[in-house]
Amino acid sequence: MTQREDLQQLLQSVAAGTISPENAFESLKNLEYEAVGDFAKIDHHRTIRTGFPEVIWGPGKTSAQIIEIFKVMMPRQPCVMATRIEPLQYSEIQGELPQVRYYPQARICAVGTGLSRPGRMGIISAGTADLPIAEEAAVTAELCGFSVHRLWDVGVAGMHRLLRNRAAIDQADVLVVVAGMEGALASVVAGLADCPVVAVPTSIGYGASFNGLAPLLTMLNSCAPGIGVVNIDNGFGAALLAGQILRTAHKAISAKPSDAESD
Repeated sequence: MTQREDLQQLLQSVAAGTISPENAFESLKNLEYEAVGDFAKIDHHRTIRTGFPEVIWGPGKTSAQIIEIFKVMMPRQPCVMATRIEPLQYSEIQGELPQVRYYPQARICAVGTGLSRPGRMGIISAGTADLPIAEEAAVTAELCGFSVHRLWDVGVAGMHRLLRNRAAIDQADVLVVVAGMEGALASVVAGLADCPVVAVPTSIGYGASFNGLAPLLTMLNSCAPGIGVVNIDNGFGAALLAGQILRTAHKAISAKPSDAESD
């Protein structure tokens, strides 16, 4: 374990009664990381601090580096995932780690499964071309342990497709809406939903969409309340934001005193 002396001293202080277990826990939340060669430092305690483990960003890393990071993380986390992994890179990773699964449309590879978490996440895509980003969000959410309902190809050019799926909107605890072109779908959904909406602009569209800038601005300027907007093509970030909404909502409900206790 890294920073062994600091940890040993902290535990001795708890045993001696000079520091409370609660204060020791707060210190541990920011204590541990583990070096992988000279190219990475794995933050094992991120789950304690934020509720979700560290995730490997694939681009810019070699397959060998990703493999070594997987090997360090796997004994410590129930689920380890890497994003934006291309098929050739996955084949190299899978050659060393045959237990790693690949989700080709989402470009995610992972091993293990996340703990089951309460809450239902709905993920809506405007068009088929938006599916890689929508699937990135869906797979990320599932690997984090959430129940996910997918609703694909219901963009505003055919509004009846969305309206015929009102039940999926009504049943969700949080919604992720993925859209390119002008990005109007997020505003429409937010006008129908009674839950938070996380909007994801995609780089899909003709020239004047400016590789996602047009839908990004549309979503930021939405007149429908209750929308949070993440960066262009950031399905992963949208899933984590939606997951934090579900996780903290459940935490607040669990912490709420019962009527008997309040009396």
